[in-house]
Amino acid sequence: MKVDVIIPTFRPGRRFLDLLEGLEKQTVPVNRIIVKNTDREELEKRISVPQLLREHPKVLLSHVARGEFDHGATRREGVSESDADIFVCMTQDALPADEYLIENLTGALLQREDVAAAYARQLPEKDCAPIERYTRSFNYPEGDRIRTKADLPKLGIRTFYCSNVCAAYRRDLYDRLGGFVSPTIFNEDMIYAAGAVRAGYAIAYAASAQVIHSHNYTLGQLFSRNFDLGVSHAQYPEIFSEVPPEGEGAKLVKQTAVWLLRTHPLQLPLLFLQSAAKLAGFRLGIQYRRLPAGLVRRCSMQKTYWKAQ
Repeated sequence: MKVDVIIPTFRPGRRFLDLLEGLEKQTVPVNRIIVKNTDREELEKRISVPQLLREHPKVLLSHVARGEFDHGATRREGVSESDADIFVCMTQDALPADEYLIENLTGALLQREDVAAAYARQLPEKDCAPIERYTRSFNYPEGDRIRTKADLPKLGIRTFYCSNVCAAYRRDLYDRLGGFVSPTIFNEDMIYAAGAVRAGYAIAYAASAQVIHSHNYTLGQLFSRNFDLGVSHAQYPEIFSEVPPEGEGAKLVKQTAVWLLRTHPLQLPLLFLQSAAKLAGFRLGIQYRRLPAGLVRRCSMQKTYWKAQ
């Protein structure tokens, strides 16, 4: 089967070039790397485009105006440029941990006929802060897992978890399910997964497919990221109204606190500050339609999204 990789980029640098090199060394060859870049002028300042295309001939590069970028629509456009049986969505800052990423990811996707998507395990960077390091292990544990509608009573919103930091999709089922939603500020991967699960399909977590990816967000960035998460929940209540995320968030905070007490007790105040920022951002995002437009833009991490609304 042919496998294409779709990567939206914004002001990429050396790490993006490392990602391309990692994809070109995979045991399962990548057919094409479809790059949807935002801000053409900035890209040309950072990277020699002719050299990029010469050294990485599998790259198919096109540009999106900043005001037109949309997490769902831009990826939909990338999928429309692919004729592969399987496509993998990635972000520009996710690095393959080894040469088996595509092999293990597609293997998880094809293990059963009802698996619509399979997502990779995200490992922390070397400089990852303790709280974020534990969050990675909470969200991306060691064992594989397949989730279906039958898991909803027990797992709740985690049943729908999927991440386009690195996730593989079967093109036939993607087309049957209608693809990524648009417009969406964020969370297009989870919205797609929720639709797939409710349609009777499964989502696979492939722990052996690994990428290196983590962020040391500030309190303000955590607020803004979770504001956008709240916006996505408000935009698609038919997906999320029956599975509110607060319970899963509380579980993460409790388990992180227990771990910090044993390992990094001085980090406990920061955990509570971060948790408060996340909760405040999420709850405000849920109410975004009641807020002044200027305040919404200031709260959001995806500021260019609002220019097109």
